[in-house]
Amino acid sequence: MGLSVGIVGLPNVGKSTLFNAITRAGAEAANYPFCTIEPNVGVVDVPDARLPVLAGMFNSARIVPTSIKFIDIAGIVKGASKGEGLGNKFLHHIREVDAIAHVVRCFEDPNVTHVSGRVDPISDIEVINLELILADLETVERRYEKAGKAAKAGVKEAQVEYGLLTRLKEALEAGLPARSVALESDEEAKVLRDLHLITAKPVMYIANVAEEHVADPFAVPYVARVKELADRENSEVVPISAKIESELAEMPNEERDVFLADLGLTESGLDRVIKHGYHLLNLISFLTAGETEARAWTIRRGTKAPQAAGEIHSDMERGFIRAEVVSYDDLVAAGSMAAAREAGKVRLEGKEYVMQDGDVVTFRFNV
Repeated sequence: MGLSVGIVGLPNVGKSTLFNAITRAGAEAANYPFCTIEPNVGVVDVPDARLPVLAGMFNSARIVPTSIKFIDIAGIVKGASKGEGLGNKFLHHIREVDAIAHVVRCFEDPNVTHVSGRVDPISDIEVINLELILADLETVERRYEKAGKAAKAGVKEAQVEYGLLTRLKEALEAGLPARSVALESDEEAKVLRDLHLITAKPVMYIANVAEEHVADPFAVPYVARVKELADRENSEVVPISAKIESELAEMPNEERDVFLADLGLTESGLDRVIKHGYHLLNLISFLTAGETEARAWTIRRGTKAPQAAGEIHSDMERGFIRAEVVSYDDLVAAGSMAAAREAGKVRLEGKEYVMQDGDVVTFRFNV
């Protein structure tokens, strides 16, 4: 689907180290502000333990996981909304992503410069949030007066827009993100999409901790404070050690598993970041399997069967007849597609069927 998560944060919080580990892309990670000027882009696989099981069941020749795009966006400083530092580029790039992963530094290290001279993750979050809110307020104010005049003239669409802009302006002026404003209609949702407001995007906080705290990160006071803030915002916190993740990225799988076990972990921080990014974007996967491949496909939650078929090929959506569907759990419990059919677990679904995560599906179509 081409959906993307932008990795943001103040300079030297571990953004590029994290990005390098996610994608093994080798973005320069130097100890000074603005070393990332143009955004680095990496496409990474979404871990899915269901695919190897399906591949074994169908004797699939290959496994094709779904993916998500991560973009490392240049460091931001106070005044970015007015173009300070690399502010204008930062704001342009961040408007292009679907969700935001905000990296905050939750470790002490005198050898790593902090742009503010001290470690304070809440202050760091507030610096970036303020710049994003100010940038959004400027966008809203540009539309506000024009929409107000059209609304007074009786233009119905303008009345919807003006009502939403008024509530957005009040929230932003109070220091609240656009996502805190409840939408009252589909028309308002369309207006909000067209505004491309940065603070309307979903956010997760990535708490970058020291290596010795990776097994119990929420015991770290810095992380606990970030979690309190995230809970108030209905956001999520994913603690990781970017340094450990960069080491893991260089290891073969067998060594990696042993290393994680020694740390008391069952999965890497990166796997958690990728999974949270997937959920943050309100995405699910449906699955297809056969001798050629076992594959996961990305769709938004709530997608109907014909549109899901269109993710595979536009002809499938255009000529959709029906979908043959079995849930992954039912299929695995039955042991084979034939046994699932005999047990009555395979269903025929039509155009109004809303796809579920883990649906194993064969689409019937005619063009």
